[in-house]
Amino acid sequence: MSIFENFETKLRAESKSIVFTEGADARILSAASRLLAGKTLHVILLGDPDAVQKAAADAGFDITGAEIINPTSYEGFEEMVTKMVELRKGKMTEEQCRAALSKSNYFGTMLVKMGKADCLLGGATYSTADTVRPALQLIKCKPGIQSVSSCFILMRGDECIAMGDCAINIDPSEDEIVESTVETAHTAEIFGIDPRVALLSYSTKGSGKGETVDKMRNATARVQAAHPELKVDGELQFDAAVAPEVGQLKAPGSTVAGYANTFIFPNINAGNIGYKIAQRLGGFEAYGPILQGLNAPINDLSRGCNAEEVYKMALITAALI
Repeated sequence: MSIFENFETKLRAESKSIVFTEGADARILSAASRLLAGKTLHVILLGDPDAVQKAAADAGFDITGAEIINPTSYEGFEEMVTKMVELRKGKMTEEQCRAALSKSNYFGTMLVKMGKADCLLGGATYSTADTVRPALQLIKCKPGIQSVSSCFILMRGDECIAMGDCAINIDPSEDEIVESTVETAHTAEIFGIDPRVALLSYSTKGSGKGETVDKMRNATARVQAAHPELKVDGELQFDAAVAPEVGQLKAPGSTVAGYANTFIFPNINAGNIGYKIAQRLGGFEAYGPILQGLNAPINDLSRGCNAEEVYKMALITAALI
């Protein structure tokens, strides 16, 4: 049974709900129809009900059972405005909150915040920032977590690896690297990966010098000290991380070097390029960015996503609950 079949089975037994912020998008409607047909999730689609129903009918998708909500005519809108004003006290006026909640990204995030939905998936037609910003402002980070990070899960046949942070933090601090390392390891476990985590660099065990080398080395030591249960090593070059003959030569005795399956990049340049090389040249399917560190599952879609990717990201998002 594949990981996605496992997710489907798990979710059918849990009666969870997911809100899609772009309810009239054909890719969203395709995924929604599959989720509804499989009784996998309760689906909430945001948008004008007539427009959503017409888009579904025109594309031949059966969305019977979906809850369709128009933010501007939602009967609980005033309650939502009051709650958002409270959450954003001193930062946004009532008028600004009202304007924000007329947009599906903020409205959908508040549905999650107020317990009207369990998770959210958006971004099919707008930027990552427009998904992350409402989540940071309203959902906020889990206790003990100071920053949101992301990872991608990459699959090729039976092979499954994790890569972080490839989408959120442009130049993460040492503290942010520590947090994203632990969060990415935990995300990997959800996908059945026994994480062996390599903190990547252009240096292996002091072979190179520089601020980013120090950052990755120091972060490794801190994670190892705080989480001895995790298999973590660094700083490692990529070949030392994945090739046993190189790893054991450059980092003898390491339980990670040469066998890593979870990779932490020093910055977004390396991470974004790295996962796309794996995707386009390595033949991996990439799922993400999966947002980490939030109080509730909020995830972002690529604007170039297809319906299959939306469906699988919906399963992933709900499985994180």
